[in-house]
Amino acid sequence: MIKTHKTKIYPNATMRKVLNSLFNYRRCCYNQALETWNMMYDESLILDDNSFRPNERKVRDELVDNKQDWQFLQSARVLQLAVNDLAKGWKNYFNPKMPNHAKPRFKSKKRSKRVFKTDRAKVVNGRLRLDKPRGSGAWYDIKLAEKLRWQGDIKLVTVVEEVDGYYACLSIDVADIAVEKHGVQVTGVDANIARFDYKDAYGYQQVNSLPQSLPCLYQRITVYQRLLARKRVANPKSFQSNNYRTTRTKLKRDYQKVKRIQEDLLKKFTAKLVDENDVVAIEDLDVLHMKMNKRLGKNLHRSMFGKFKQMMAYKSKWNGVKLVLVDQFYPSTQRCSQCGYIKTGDEKIGLSGNQKHYTGHDEYVCYHCGAKMLRDENAVENLIQYTQVK
Repeated sequence: MIKTHKTKIYPNATMRKVLNSLFNYRRCCYNQALETWNMMYDESLILDDNSFRPNERKVRDELVDNKQDWQFLQSARVLQLAVNDLAKGWKNYFNPKMPNHAKPRFKSKKRSKRVFKTDRAKVVNGRLRLDKPRGSGAWYDIKLAEKLRWQGDIKLVTVVEEVDGYYACLSIDVADIAVEKHGVQVTGVDANIARFDYKDAYGYQQVNSLPQSLPCLYQRITVYQRLLARKRVANPKSFQSNNYRTTRTKLKRDYQKVKRIQEDLLKKFTAKLVDENDVVAIEDLDVLHMKMNKRLGKNLHRSMFGKFKQMMAYKSKWNGVKLVLVDQFYPSTQRCSQCGYIKTGDEKIGLSGNQKHYTGHDEYVCYHCGAKMLRDENAVENLIQYTQVK
């Protein structure tokens, strides 16, 4: 079982230069690989011979055979893993199950993320030791902010530069085997804008996914974006002033704060769900098309439905919890959890409630059995009943 531990690292001045060099080298290798890939593909079309079609092995061998002298002072694994990432990008681009995956493009020096990967790094005496190429200069182990959470073989290390420093993501092969739970504790999670509704042993609960600290940060982000846009419009040819870079740094820091607040909230909530329950039912929502709503797109994006689904997928696997993905067309909101009656036509509950029967948005009234309950609590009960059918 592969688990990833992300921690901050503190390289000295020498290793900071090494990391910056590896960031640039990875971007250079990726661009060279993409150029070679495109040339091989064009050649196969011109000659009408599929044997010239590019793949990961052909592109990697071509770059290795044409290495320049300065490239031998860099890590060989950075080049090979960059080609591997490119091959995965093309595979995802042509995958019919991923219709919105972008076509691989050249990495810009100004806009691309500063990152590289290596699978030969080790942790020695609590410090990260990167693979040292032959002929390179001074080399030092890098201090980690915390000890590794899991013991096992380190399969891959990804080093990335963020606003407040450098971080390392260590993929560790853990020997732990998840024991599948066979209990009877079942819950359902109804995802709404700005909150998650679920049921535990004490009744119905809510988790706010947009705490009070986030609206303030969003307002500051809006102000910084407007300031940067005005500077680009006022002086489009040379807007990279000191004030511009300072404002852009503040904007990046606020984005980082928002990301960390949201991830912390989701990690604690998902951990609580898998610890207290044996079966968890969540809605398999079509998040991409939901975000196309002009009025709700931004709020849907901030509610993190997609991130919640990803976390529940791997945490359920780690803890032996059965995760049930409810069909996106299942009428959990319109169905009565007491008698099974499904509202259709004018009886449906919309964002503003039901205008025909003058019911509110959060109110559910069954016109068949007369049951009255909150809309979200009814949806949670329907999700729990869905697991019993499956």
